[in-house]
Amino acid sequence: MVSEFRLLTREIVAKAKNVVENPDEPADPVGGGGFAEWAMLTLQALRIELGKSYRQTIDLLSEMPGILDEIGLTRLPHFTVLRDWFETISMETYRAFLGESAEKRTGHAAIDSTGFDRDQPSRYYATRKHYRVRSLKVTALVDVKTLYVYDVHCTTTKKHDAKIGPQVARRNAEDLRSLAADRAYDGKPFRDDLHLDRIRPLIKHRIYSSLDRAHNARMSSCWYNRRWMVETVFSSIKRTLGSAVRARSWHLEFREMVLKCAVYNLRRTVRYP
Repeated sequence: MVSEFRLLTREIVAKAKNVVENPDEPADPVGGGGFAEWAMLTLQALRIELGKSYRQTIDLLSEMPGILDEIGLTRLPHFTVLRDWFETISMETYRAFLGESAEKRTGHAAIDSTGFDRDQPSRYYATRKHYRVRSLKVTALVDVKTLYVYDVHCTTTKKHDAKIGPQVARRNAEDLRSLAADRAYDGKPFRDDLHLDRIRPLIKHRIYSSLDRAHNARMSSCWYNRRWMVETVFSSIKRTLGSAVRARSWHLEFREMVLKCAVYNLRRTVRYP
């Protein structure tokens, strides 16, 4: 019987090859040299799944010949090479990887945000790197039927949900049929944008008049109440993949968060095929 971790590795390899420019490149070319981008993306995802440091990830994988066979590796990179590749791989590639991992979509989604702790560094490091915000605000777009994460937005600022929502919805307009959100995302420009993209907004109106009450009364409570599915997804990610990001700079923290969501999606694919 094939282990779940091995099945997960197969899924990661398949999705990683779909988002790189040269999927036919050998994982580690004969005679030495560099590693294929898809192979390094696979190792990054496995690091997130294992929840270990770069050094510990390489040490653990060196004891898993079956996993290396799944990737096609005859050798492993030095942990510093793995660390450098984490930044070398572009954010566009990570986002494409997340999109590939969310293969089960119904078009009915919900959006919400939560906080992930930024890993607690020493006071000296925090001062030197100007760490003033100790949490990362993460906004996720989640399919309310399949619980797959479509897209992720991350920020270390106090950017309001009403500004983030349109940005996330615009990126995924082609895949959406309805979008549920709480009152923090309420705003006429956002609703108008959703209607233009033929997306049904399931966002309660703030009560200013009897017309707002009428709009809320006509809204399907069944679909609107499914927005709590986003909280379920956040809870699952925090319990299984950690409630903090380890990277030391904001742009790497964004990459790490996207990878967390992609690994969460692929776990669902393996467990609920």
